[in-house]
Amino acid sequence: MTYPPTVRTAPQSAPTHAPGQPPDQPPAHRGAWSVGKERLRTAATTEPGRLQIIGAVLAALVVAFGAVTAFEISDRATAADDVVSRSQPLSADAASIYRSLADADTAASSSFLAGAAGAGAMDERYRKDVALASRLLIKAATNTDSSSESGRQIATLNEQLPRYTGLIETARANNRQGLPLGGAYLRYANARMTQDLLPAAQRLYDAETARLDKDDEDARFWPLFSLAVGVVALTGLVWAQRRNYRRTNRVFNHGLLAATAASTVVLLWLAVGHTVARADLNDATAHGQKSLKVLNDARINSLKARANENLTLVARGAVLTDDGKSDKYETDYTTGMDRLGAQLSDAQKLADDSAGRDPVAEAVKGVSEWKDRHSSASKTDKAGDYDGALAKIIGSKASTGECFDQVDAALEKALGHEQREFTKAAEDGRGALTGLPIGAAALAVLGAAGAILGINRRLSEYR
Repeated sequence: MTYPPTVRTAPQSAPTHAPGQPPDQPPAHRGAWSVGKERLRTAATTEPGRLQIIGAVLAALVVAFGAVTAFEISDRATAADDVVSRSQPLSADAASIYRSLADADTAASSSFLAGAAGAGAMDERYRKDVALASRLLIKAATNTDSSSESGRQIATLNEQLPRYTGLIETARANNRQGLPLGGAYLRYANARMTQDLLPAAQRLYDAETARLDKDDEDARFWPLFSLAVGVVALTGLVWAQRRNYRRTNRVFNHGLLAATAASTVVLLWLAVGHTVARADLNDATAHGQKSLKVLNDARINSLKARANENLTLVARGAVLTDDGKSDKYETDYTTGMDRLGAQLSDAQKLADDSAGRDPVAEAVKGVSEWKDRHSSASKTDKAGDYDGALAKIIGSKASTGECFDQVDAALEKALGHEQREFTKAAEDGRGALTGLPIGAAALAVLGAAGAILGINRRLSEYR
């Protein structure tokens, strides 16, 4: 009997597609993120894996604490350095520009009154004031953006100062020839000073003082982010050591203990260092910068009052107030002296030691005498004795000029003392932050290394 040939077939292999997938399609591949999450989840189910995660988080927290501290304190230290070496000196220079211009105007009017015979000292003072203002304007221009508010005011001053000095020279030339036109030119020069130059100098001073205030505020601002990260890092380290103690009954882990110590040192250094710096900068502001501003304003008002006093004799009643009832320069003199008295009272309250109070008290005494002598000179002038009034204003003995010089010298002395007080306090504040950024970064690296070594010591027990 004949059988049909046997047909051999290859065994069928198991389907390669995943259940539920259409045939002939490759299996889905998971992304690296999914794989990483699964590995992390797997590691977290074992104690060695959990220790590795804890070590990585602790090291990252300690490093982050050091980095944030280094960044924030570097920013504070830069602002404190700007206070000492840039913004405060520029603010002081702006005040000196204003004072020099006001003093130049005062010296010009005094020289005009003294005439050719007695004008030598006042002429020299005028030239020195103009030269100082010019030098300080050049210095300010080199440290200021020309497009800023300060730059615009410097440009205005540089444009107007030559015009003012030209008017003064014209007034002097006419006065030497005995021409009444000289007084008109002097009054016009004074108007340019009070309406153009001094307002621009005031705006320059305000802009530089605002920059000083901003730098001071930036330097004193609390590093809150650094403190917060430091507390979190320290809390994590304490928690890790407590966890280690509960699982092993070992009190200390040397690596974690070293990391905790390093983080504690950085946190204390940060808190104490910035507190000290902030206190010193606060002291520089309260007992230095505020006093400097009041004293500068007082000195400027004394200069304005002196210039207006001189101009009362130059104009001889030719310039009236807007209502046409009073002598403009006499009225401005009275207003300036009232402001000067109020500012000296404020300066006495702000002065915190005898070295600051004594010069202000001397200035107060000089102002009182000045007012009395001015009243006498005014009565003499109104009685028709011009030469007698002139002697009481610019004379070498018992004149208002002597009182003005006394007040100006006392204010200069007080300003010098307060400037030294400000500089010392601000430098102390800057010094309190010295080394903290580098120290925080170095200790953070040591702390992170300690945390890793401490965790690795525990991991070695599982090998």
